[in-house]
Amino acid sequence: MAGRGFGAAALHLRERGAALRRALTAVAGNATDPASRGKYADRLDPELWEYIDKVNSWYPPEIVAAPIGEQRAVYDRMCVAFHQGRPEGVTTSDGIVATAAHAIPVRRYHMEGKPAAIVVYYHGGGFILGDLDSHDDICAEICAGTGFEVVSADYRLAPEHLHPASFNDALAVFDWVAATSTLPVVLCGESAGGNLAAAVAQATRRHARRAIGQVLIYPGLGGDETSRSYVEHAEAPLLTLADIEFYRRVRSAPGQSS
Repeated sequence: MAGRGFGAAALHLRERGAALRRALTAVAGNATDPASRGKYADRLDPELWEYIDKVNSWYPPEIVAAPIGEQRAVYDRMCVAFHQGRPEGVTTSDGIVATAAHAIPVRRYHMEGKPAAIVVYYHGGGFILGDLDSHDDICAEICAGTGFEVVSADYRLAPEHLHPASFNDALAVFDWVAATSTLPVVLCGESAGGNLAAAVAQATRRHARRAIGQVLIYPGLGGDETSRSYVEHAEAPLLTLADIEFYRRVRSAPGQSS
């Protein structure tokens, strides 16, 4: 779902390469004892272990046992520390998408010139963490790297708002973008946001302005939790099976399918 809520840094690892590696070494973390790395000791590159140690120093595995408010406070501090800044030339504006019941905050990212498409972005965070600021630099990088306009959706979070609240907000933002922009729409999300992007794409597949594509970054798409991968990697670094079950349990009411 969220790599214990830390999708933002994981995407930086993929997209920023050397720049992120320099940032990681600039901030001290608590290195994992190599003896405790088990079967992953040789499976993961040293630079990835450096990243894992850095994440764990900010957002330790045991944080999922803390109250949601405390998890959010720790997560928000981590996102501030990992923020890479916006690339030159990217401008932003904040607004809302009004629904009959509530307003959904959104942030738009622009570059000079006419964009070829507009990206609707859904952040990660296990459906309980994250907001417009937590993934701000990610969205700015997407805008700068593609030249596309980007709209980031601040969907409602659990447990205050159970499923399908996050999906309803994700769909509402897509509908608003499709109605107010003539640009082709691309859906993008990571982790929990990847789940939302895929769900919106499925729900709007017959929409006159349906998305022209999806960019799903390690999305939470379900699957049989007794299958080999789930069993083999139940204690994988950054996201365990217990973490996944925790996020799912918090997101949904008892007996509810998410």
